[in-house]
Amino acid sequence: MDTQINPGVLAQLSDDLADAVERAGAGTVTVNARRRMPASGIVWSADGLIVTANHVVERDDDITVDLPDGRSVAATVVGRDQGSDIALLRAEAGDLPVAPRAESAAGGLKPGHLVLAVARPGPSGPMASFGAVSVVGGAWRTHQGATVDGFIRADVAMLPGFSGGPLVNAAGEIVGLNSSTLGRGGGLTVPVSAIQKVADALLSHGKVRRGFLGIGAQAVRIQAALAQSIGVEQERGLLVVGVEPDGPAEKDGLFLGDVIIALDNQSVSEVEQLQDRLTGDWVGRKIPIRVIRGGALHELAVTVGERG
Repeated sequence: MDTQINPGVLAQLSDDLADAVERAGAGTVTVNARRRMPASGIVWSADGLIVTANHVVERDDDITVDLPDGRSVAATVVGRDQGSDIALLRAEAGDLPVAPRAESAAGGLKPGHLVLAVARPGPSGPMASFGAVSVVGGAWRTHQGATVDGFIRADVAMLPGFSGGPLVNAAGEIVGLNSSTLGRGGGLTVPVSAIQKVADALLSHGKVRRGFLGIGAQAVRIQAALAQSIGVEQERGLLVVGVEPDGPAEKDGLFLGDVIIALDNQSVSEVEQLQDRLTGDWVGRKIPIRVIRGGALHELAVTVGERG
């Protein structure tokens, strides 16, 4: 049995990967915003918007961006989100090259697909590391308490200066932004769809707005007899175990011991569900909240506050 590998196939794969790095590298910049070595960033729009990892932007002024054409231009912070480790910069330059982005969720990647981490951490040109996708996941909660719409984990090497640069598929399309600090036990990639959502919020508000009620809560089981007597079908709710003084919940009448079963007419039975639904879109809105209080159903309306 012939087990020899056609060297032409390997040569073609090698050439294709090099082309992918070249395509993505044309839209990858050097970000000088910390004391130690520079990091990388992705040209997000031709008029100068740059996305990068928030943790590599250690100062708010005296920031420069080195472009692929050799120019070094000043940049300012448009906004930053520690929770998703994304910062948005505006470089003082126009007509920047924008690398192509994958259109489907997570770039259509599946475990086993080959990808490249591309970076430009200095004047020597683009750098790359090569690996395979191990996990493509859905929405998750970071250790900073933020919800991010998806993640990609790949076994690419996150070399010094690679944070803020793109993860690229075999076609040279950007599928996400690499962060060496976002995931526990290794770097993660934020998909392009999630980057766009954060970038839009930063462009509009300078930050990602997140709502809060000002309560502490824990999931509890609703007694079957009580649920039947008040006409509730769900088995669990959220017991209010703390109410922040002068917070939204206290102002609008939520009490210790209330059991929240619905938020904006959607059932809620886990703390994570409550946190995920308190999006920035709800800030300032009066949201109906259904609770069990004293063995009876009550409905309140609480104006969602904004987490500082």
